Amino acid sequence: QVQLVESGGGLVQPGGSLRLSCAASGFTLEYYAIGWFRQAPGKEREGVSVISSSDGSTYYADSVKGRFTISRDNIKNTVYLQMNSLKPEDTAVYYCATDVLNKVIAGNPGYWGQGTQVTVSS
Repeated sequence: QVQLVESGGGLVQPGGSLRLSCAASGFTLEYYAIGWFRQAPGKEREGVSVISSSDGSTYYADSVKGRFTISRDNIKNTVYLQMNSLKPEDTAVYYCATDVLNKVIAGNPGYWGQGTQVTVSS
C-alpha cells in the first residue's frame, strides 16, 4: 500500500526556515517522481517543487526559486523540502505526492500525503 507521510511543518517567523519531510512506504521512492504542493485558505492548490526519479532533476515554482530546495534520500525513502527566507505568503498546507514525472509536473499525481501546516507569521 502506497503511503506518504509529511512532517516538519509548524509556525515560523518571516525570514525563518523549515525543513519538510515526506516519508514513503509501500513502494520504492527512487523509481518515481515526487512533488511538493501547497494550498492556502481560499486559494487553489499550486505546485511548489518536483524532483525526478531518473537523474534527480528539480523543478521549482517561480515564487520559491532561490529559497526552497528539494532533495531525496533513496536509502531512507524520504524526500525533503528545505524552505529558507520564508514569507507570510508561504503559509499553506503542504502536501507531497508521487507518480510518474509527467503526472507530477502536470499537478495530477495519483498518490498524496495528508499534508502538514506551515504558518509564517510574526
